[in-house]
Amino acid sequence: MKSKMIFGFHAVTARLRHDASSVEEIYIDSARHDRRMQELVRAAEAVKVRIIQADDQRLSNIIGTRRHQGVVAKAGELSLARNLDELLDAIVGPPLLLILDGITDPHNLGACLRVADGAGAHAVIAPKDRAVGLNATAAKVASGAAETVPYITVTNLARTMRDLKDRDIWLIGTTEDAEKTIYQGDFSGPAALVMGSEGEGMRRLTRETCDVLVSVPMFGSVESLNVSVASGICLYEARRQRIAAV
Repeated sequence: MKSKMIFGFHAVTARLRHDASSVEEIYIDSARHDRRMQELVRAAEAVKVRIIQADDQRLSNIIGTRRHQGVVAKAGELSLARNLDELLDAIVGPPLLLILDGITDPHNLGACLRVADGAGAHAVIAPKDRAVGLNATAAKVASGAAETVPYITVTNLARTMRDLKDRDIWLIGTTEDAEKTIYQGDFSGPAALVMGSEGEGMRRLTRETCDVLVSVPMFGSVESLNVSVASGICLYEARRQRIAAV
C-alpha cells in the first residue's frame, strides 16, 4: 500500500478517528507538551500507533514546510471510493457533487474539500491534468475533510460530465455572466456544481457541457469570490433547497 505524509493536528487527528489502521507512524515535536499534543499522543497510543520524537527542523524537512504544527504522520491511502461509478452506485438519494476545473492552488482545493464536507457533498471531482493533486498542504487546509470526502480525479473531464448526464445528474456551471443566479437554479435533484478557477473560470468545453449556467450575485465592490467561498455558497444553497423539498 502506497504511503504519504500528512501533517497538522486536524488532518492527523481526523485520520486517526476515521481510519487508524492506515496510520503507520506519527512524528511529533519533542518540544511541545501542551494539552493539544497530549490529547493527540493519547489518541495514537490508544490505537497502538508508533510515536517518534523529532525536532522542528526534522519535521520541516520531512514535508518541506514549517507549517506542520509539530505533528506529521506517515499513512497509507484511504479506502474511500476512488472510482466514480462505484461512488455513484453507493449513494442513497439524489447525488450532490462538486466539480473543480483548473484549480491549481492546494489551499483552494483544501478549502473546497472542507466546504464540501460541511454541506454534505458526496464527492469532489477534478481532472488529473492542469489541476493540483491532493497533496499534504491541501489535506492540512481541508482540516480532516480529505479523510471523509472522496476526491476523484478523471482523465477527461468533459467525458466524465457527459457520463454524469447519462445518469440524469444535472450539471450546473457557475460563471459571472450567467443570466440566472443560484437562487433561480434548481439544485433539489441529482446535481453536480461545476466551478472554474478564480482567474480564468471554466474551460470552454467544460462550460459547453453544462446543462445550465448560474452566477453568484455580487452586491458590493469586489468582482468575484474565491473559488472555495463560491463553492460553499452554492453547495449550501443546494442543501437549503433539498431540505425545503422534503
